[in-house]
Amino acid sequence: MSSDQLQIAIAMGLYMICVIIIGIVYAKRANESTNNYYLGGRSLGPWVTAMAAEASDMSGWLLMGLPGVAYWVGLSDAVWTAIGLLIGTYLNWLFVAKRLRNYSHIAGDAITLPEFLSNRFKEKNKIILTIAALFILAFFSFYAASCFVTVGKLFSTLFNTSYYSMMILGAVFVVLYTLVGGYLAESASDFMQALVMFFALTLTLIVGVVNAGGVSAVIDNAKQIPGFFEFFGIATPALEEGTQIVSGGSPVFGEAGKYGLLTIVSTMSWGLGYFGMPQVLLKFMGIRKSSELKLSRRVATVWCAISLFAAVVIGIIGRVLYPTALLTKTASENIFVHMSTSFFPPILAGVVMAGILAATISSSDSYLLIASSAFSKNIFKGILKKDADDKTVLRISRAALLLIAIIAAVLAYDESSIIFKIVSFAWAGFGATFGPAVLFSLFWKRTTKEGVIAGMLAGGVMVFVWNKALSKLGGVFSIYELMPSFIISCIFIVVVSLLTKEPSKEIVDEFERVKNYAEE
Repeated sequence: MSSDQLQIAIAMGLYMICVIIIGIVYAKRANESTNNYYLGGRSLGPWVTAMAAEASDMSGWLLMGLPGVAYWVGLSDAVWTAIGLLIGTYLNWLFVAKRLRNYSHIAGDAITLPEFLSNRFKEKNKIILTIAALFILAFFSFYAASCFVTVGKLFSTLFNTSYYSMMILGAVFVVLYTLVGGYLAESASDFMQALVMFFALTLTLIVGVVNAGGVSAVIDNAKQIPGFFEFFGIATPALEEGTQIVSGGSPVFGEAGKYGLLTIVSTMSWGLGYFGMPQVLLKFMGIRKSSELKLSRRVATVWCAISLFAAVVIGIIGRVLYPTALLTKTASENIFVHMSTSFFPPILAGVVMAGILAATISSSDSYLLIASSAFSKNIFKGILKKDADDKTVLRISRAALLLIAIIAAVLAYDESSIIFKIVSFAWAGFGATFGPAVLFSLFWKRTTKEGVIAGMLAGGVMVFVWNKALSKLGGVFSIYELMPSFIISCIFIVVVSLLTKEPSKEIVDEFERVKNYAEE
């Protein structure tokens, strides 16, 4: 290991020690009960809620996946995705947050998303609970895998070491940390990690613009590539066996592709995913007072807007400064790492690299915690052993967390995995499975248990069918699977709800109670 690499390692090591200390500090309180372990006893303030929600949501995808897309094909794909995400973030905080916080509390004090949906319809056979828990286990395995891929790529790039060993090392660290501290440690560290991510993105953006000769120079150079700096066009790298061709020291691009209205709507549909993201919805449920969500919404929206803008522009600047440095689609996701290590002294580069580590840890601990709760709290205690005490549930939770992490590590074992692709699939899965179910459960009192079951199954299954089969047909079927799956889920909820027996008076009365409470 060179002197520069050692300094980077020291800076990142100090950061990881801080994260571990946070886990230890909260360990005792987390182990007092499952409510504390999974939801922190609904004790989080508005700033921690906002920053933790966004940090756990964005993951290493924000610092590697999104800049990688901008570096590879230019502005359009990345910026329309970012716009969709920003709109989705704001609308989710505006409409869903307060109602879900109050409803989850009133409906049996639910501490997980499956438990809320089950309590909302007063089900006795726990069908919704089981389906929701199983989908969470499935899609969060992919999500956790994307985080492990990020860690593997980061450390193998920085230290010229094996991707596999670094991926496994990162997974072990995240698992040990999450096992100790639970939700409180995860939320507290996510607040710190959101700040680190923000610092890393803004600093790299500013220094990148300066190195590229200013904003006008960046724009002028980016426009030299056909379709690269366009909202309604897209660059097409000329490839040979998956690697971009270089001629005369410059990367070769084909003619600009078209980026039409259907593609824009499809890309912006990323925003729909927010309504079904368990890691975000759980933060809404965990705030101490619903009245504090207004401040949280403002903080989260501003953080999200600046961070997404910075990530997209970093990818554009990276292509201008280092046009031939990263010649494959998977390698392009290292542009943030490449720029940071090129711009900054090793110690500072280590701090900036901690931004990627922060994004990865803040997301993977959320994913593992929620997935393990889906099994231990919802399946084990909710169905298999209803008389299990808190200590038993916590032990089962930790065992489940370890097993899920192993599955995620196996999924992440492919070194050529593309972070953006893995995240987009899991994002669509959650958005289509839970988004319509949550929205209709919160805002339409005619929604029935059967309607929600049908909608969840239709949305979740359609994500797989569209991604693995229908998308291969091309044309209109090439759109992002979230949008059609979300729409189909909504249709199933409405149709089946209208065809089945109306909700009981008890369910309707509780709905009206929550509605009135939310409007106070």
